[in-house]
Amino acid sequence: MVLPSSRPSPAPPPSPSSSSSSPPSMVVWITGASRGIGEVLAMQFASLGAKLILSARNKEELERVKHNIINKHPNSRVEVLPMDLSSGEESLKEHVHEAESLFSNAGVDYMIHNAAFERPKRRALEETEQGLKATFDVNVFGTITLTRLLAPSMMDRGMGHFVVMSSAAGKVPSPGQALYSASKHALNGYFSSLRSELCTKGIKVTVVCPGPIEAPQSSGATSSSQKPSSEKRVPVERCAELTIVAATHGLKEAWISYQPVLGVMYLVQYMPTVGLWLMDKVGAKRLDVAAKKGNAYGWNLLFGGKKSA
Repeated sequence: MVLPSSRPSPAPPPSPSSSSSSPPSMVVWITGASRGIGEVLAMQFASLGAKLILSARNKEELERVKHNIINKHPNSRVEVLPMDLSSGEESLKEHVHEAESLFSNAGVDYMIHNAAFERPKRRALEETEQGLKATFDVNVFGTITLTRLLAPSMMDRGMGHFVVMSSAAGKVPSPGQALYSASKHALNGYFSSLRSELCTKGIKVTVVCPGPIEAPQSSGATSSSQKPSSEKRVPVERCAELTIVAATHGLKEAWISYQPVLGVMYLVQYMPTVGLWLMDKVGAKRLDVAAKKGNAYGWNLLFGGKKSA
């Protein structure tokens, strides 16, 4: 598990060792690469010398990211591959074939599953079938299908690494984010099972579970929150740094968050009776605080007292 320091500082670059897999010269495919964590991950992988395949729905934004990377790292090799994860298996199969053929048919070494669909906070019973489908098509069905199509070529080469940007909401109850939380729980279950099935075939899986992350506001398919608030969030650059360290050192799972979210994750994991009681205490209040753009992750919300603004 990876924890951010209270005073974020640059993470050390991964050092080659028997327990780490260094990205230089490797092909890294990132979904959701047009903004937020995906964009920052792309820039940081480029600084390590990795070859990049950038995917998202918006080609213009991908070209912008590519332009920024090459401006900062002129020797970078970057390819843009626009893709909609909800487009279905046949379309995704074509994208996988194209990705594997790039860089002289080098294949894909790291698959960074970062694309996600997140909606504004709302009560579980207010969710619609349309919202359910939109969330699961991207967060679950498209991601799993892409994995299923890409994994065979990785196994043929005897190596490959899936890095899954999940969420703290995939580990603990998340009042106001029932569909998003459900989709991340589904990812955690699938990729943990996949790891157990394929670990003897050279396939690695790292599941990253960030708490609140400070990222640009966006809409549609995104990996960041939809509303600005007073919540204390881990800087997106720090999240990306720790994600790369976790992946290149072969961690199976990494939690990236400030307190109190991190403490709640530990309680739910190791003392579930206490942790779930605490979440039940929070549930009825959290949406009201979020609607006022207050701190939906603060100590006061968890342990009583005046609501944190």
